[in-house]
Amino acid sequence: MNLGQLFQFSVYRYPDNIAIVQGDRRVTFAELNQEVNRVASSLQRLGLKKQDRVLVLLKNRIETIVLFWAIQKIGAVFTPINLRLSPEDIHYCINDVEAKFVIFEESSAHTVMQGELSSRPIYIGLNVDNVDVSYTELLNHGSETFYSTLIDDDDISVILYTSGTTGRPKGVPRSHKNEYASTLAHIFQCYYEWHECTLGVMPIYHTMGLRSLIAMVLCNGTFVSMPDFDAHECLNTMVEEKVSCLYLTPTMYHDLVHHPEVKYMTFPSLRTLVYAGAPMSKALIQKCTEIFAPQHFINHYGSTEIYTFTTCSEVTKKPGCAGKPGIHQHIRLVVPDPERKASPLETVKKGEIGEIIVDMSSSEAFKGYWNRPDATASSIKDGWYFTGDLGYVDDEGDLYIVGRIDEMILYGGENIHPQEVERVIQDHPKVEDVVVVGEKDERWGQIVVAYVVPKDDTVSVQELDQYCKQHKQLSNYIRPRKYIFLAELPRTTAGKIAYRKLRDGQYSEYIF
Repeated sequence: MNLGQLFQFSVYRYPDNIAIVQGDRRVTFAELNQEVNRVASSLQRLGLKKQDRVLVLLKNRIETIVLFWAIQKIGAVFTPINLRLSPEDIHYCINDVEAKFVIFEESSAHTVMQGELSSRPIYIGLNVDNVDVSYTELLNHGSETFYSTLIDDDDISVILYTSGTTGRPKGVPRSHKNEYASTLAHIFQCYYEWHECTLGVMPIYHTMGLRSLIAMVLCNGTFVSMPDFDAHECLNTMVEEKVSCLYLTPTMYHDLVHHPEVKYMTFPSLRTLVYAGAPMSKALIQKCTEIFAPQHFINHYGSTEIYTFTTCSEVTKKPGCAGKPGIHQHIRLVVPDPERKASPLETVKKGEIGEIIVDMSSSEAFKGYWNRPDATASSIKDGWYFTGDLGYVDDEGDLYIVGRIDEMILYGGENIHPQEVERVIQDHPKVEDVVVVGEKDERWGQIVVAYVVPKDDTVSVQELDQYCKQHKQLSNYIRPRKYIFLAELPRTTAGKIAYRKLRDGQYSEYIF
């Protein structure tokens, strides 16, 4: 089952349902299909063929969605790129996938057109001058029919580039089967129903944004497309469009529930909250529950490479829990080994910390990185994907994440897992957010450093240190030896902590 077919089935089922909302514009499934077909026919006339790569630098717009489905129908490969990548990384991605077309908007036009490329792609612009073809021309010169292509389930549907915090972005090819299975899992694991309505604010270049888009099509739901995240606009839109489900990062939820106007709003249509990309604090879980009162509140733990590892629908009862394996998944916890010499058979006992590995036979799993056999060999061993994440399983069989192998702190020969310390400090009433990293030390190898976002500016280093010393869940040697106060934690566009910035000393002084 390929995505182009699935889209067409949804059009047949409910042609008059609203598929996309953006601002004042409302597009039915039938209208969307007409636009998709016209763009698909134009792309074919320009020479786009099955499995050709189309690199896309666009925000979440109706045009982006049309292009996605047009490219799926042709059997080409949709390759969306983070607009915030450096010019060097953008040019690297264009060259890496050997893009036949590059589609971009005004904000990225200069970067794309000034790049040193190994071969000249066709430039398609959205409200951009001096390109080969404009999006408007694609639409206006297209027809309702295009050449139908035989598409196999294992053909590549998309290539997503992982943002990462070090090194070049890595291309993750995902087949039609991968995307179909992942979306079905998402719908099932998040308790979605027919005709859901969601905010399409997570970027489509991210697996979370793409999952929201495809899920709404399969459910004949409504994707409320938002090019930029603005908490005020999102809250108003949630009320006006009767949004029923959200799939966002914890940072986005934080901004929504702490907006000054949220206390005057109610959200009777909102049933389901789902988050991914980073841990969510107990305080934020409580705040979201208080304001949105969801029927379902789910933590989704996964990756670009394998969409689902585990999910937890009991986050209000078990904050910080990643839950049990998804419907297509099997996981193990093995002896941590940064050099990946350990066998997938060397599992740890229940309650012990180990590296989380995931069975590659899952229909949600990629086959390997694009043009990166070295990265593939490093991550995949004997049919298992090594996540680099460390965790343990409790007595009920639920998974908890404690950090990453490369974030583990080595203090005087002892292994310290940052999230063990973070969970304790996060519970302090004067702490809004915290992240713990290791800092080089001549005597100890590394010392524990806590970067703290205060909730109350009366909090002091002495107060936090005394709190950690007396806490029953924290051994004395594990407590931080240094505290740095920040106005906010540095994060990537996916909402993950930008550890490299902290380790590089870019945040070494008190800021408040």
